[in-house]
Amino acid sequence: MSQAESEVGSISAVEELLAIEEIKRVFAARLRCMDTKQWHVYPTLHTADVVSETWGGLPTDKQPKTGDTSNQVVGIDKLTAAIRNMLDGDIPLTTAHHAHTPEIVLTSPTTATGIWAMEDMLWWNDGEKELHLHGYGHYHEEYRKEDGKWLISYRTLTRLRVDQDPGFFRFMKAL
Repeated sequence: MSQAESEVGSISAVEELLAIEEIKRVFAARLRCMDTKQWHVYPTLHTADVVSETWGGLPTDKQPKTGDTSNQVVGIDKLTAAIRNMLDGDIPLTTAHHAHTPEIVLTSPTTATGIWAMEDMLWWNDGEKELHLHGYGHYHEEYRKEDGKWLISYRTLTRLRVDQDPGFFRFMKAL
């Protein structure tokens, strides 16, 4: 038995189920906050040192960077600003994010991993024409319990398919 298995085994089945339910709720709140543009709540769902690598579907010149690393944002303030600038910038997007079938595994009493099937839909108006993006894939996340609260500490996004109007991202400035 590994140390992680031993540590997880030290909590009861009820505590494990409660942790998984709390993780589901923080993840659901993140999606809702993005779609409803609740930027004051969004940062409260992440650790201060959160890492997000979910930008790979954007054109290279639009992706945020950490140092020389494209497709990466480190820290809650930078993540919140990048998401807000993308979804609620000069040209706001209407979005609908859905996640399903979570595979959440506790790796210790205070850490966990999760994979979520996802679907996102984004719309914006280019003059009188509405453009859209419809994506499918998986979020791969890590969670950490801090001060009694489960938070998102890492996220990457792998896309299986994206259907979008040509030129969909031309409205965006670099993040």
